[in-house]
Amino acid sequence: MDYKIKSPFFDIGQTFLCGQCFRWKAAEDPEYAFEGIAMGRKIRLSQEKGEVVLHNIEEEDIPLWENYFDLQTDYGAFISRFSADDTLNSACKGSSGIRILRQEPFETLISFIISQNNNIPRIAGIIGRLCESFGEKIEGGYAFPDAKRLKGIAPDDLAPLRAGFRARYICDAVDKINSGEVSFEKIDALPLDEARAELKKIVGVGDKVADCVLLFGFHKLDAFPKDVWVKRIMSELYPNGLPDCVKGAEGVAQQYLFHFVRNNNGLEIIQGLKV
Repeated sequence: MDYKIKSPFFDIGQTFLCGQCFRWKAAEDPEYAFEGIAMGRKIRLSQEKGEVVLHNIEEEDIPLWENYFDLQTDYGAFISRFSADDTLNSACKGSSGIRILRQEPFETLISFIISQNNNIPRIAGIIGRLCESFGEKIEGGYAFPDAKRLKGIAPDDLAPLRAGFRARYICDAVDKINSGEVSFEKIDALPLDEARAELKKIVGVGDKVADCVLLFGFHKLDAFPKDVWVKRIMSELYPNGLPDCVKGAEGVAQQYLFHFVRNNNGLEIIQGLKV
């Protein structure tokens, strides 16, 4: 069946291309806009006039996709709050279709370990080879392997992925998740700072990777990943920190700011608001 979602705050292009996920791409069939594999399923989507269509899904999977696309969260309320700040008001106007996907924590962790000092095509390639080598075969591709499926993996086993120095980090993550030294259940229940510290027990996981995992894999919306772009935004536009209107949803604000600056010469535009 086709399932339709009507929302002024859901743009699949903005959502899939904002840097939070790596297994979505432009669909080969022109009837669709995007296709990808998530939650162990392949799916195709299209969008027209504010209506997103999930094509050929199973009716019993509707709650799964509603959760994955975070449809229960009111992004209009975030935008209303953020618009109290002039800079964020401009960013919201250009980025209001972004939603924070509720991704699998293990897939998110491994994906952002792979993302370190890397570009999106190479990240997607490494992840694709990981899935093809170790993931379960599903209709239309391969699911992302879980930690149990990768148990006992060694860096040499990952050589075909061409992941470089990241192979050692992947293996350490797999070992610590399987041993229980790092527990997703514990992380999910912890406040942000303590959850970040738990993830940083994994070799190669620093603040930025940990915050990406907490935001995109655990839906801790107060996580605020800082890459080079975001650090520049903060330095030039928020030297004294983010405004109070984003408290508790800093990660959503980060996505709006990052997308706007990266795609619309936004830094030059919003710098004018300081004059």
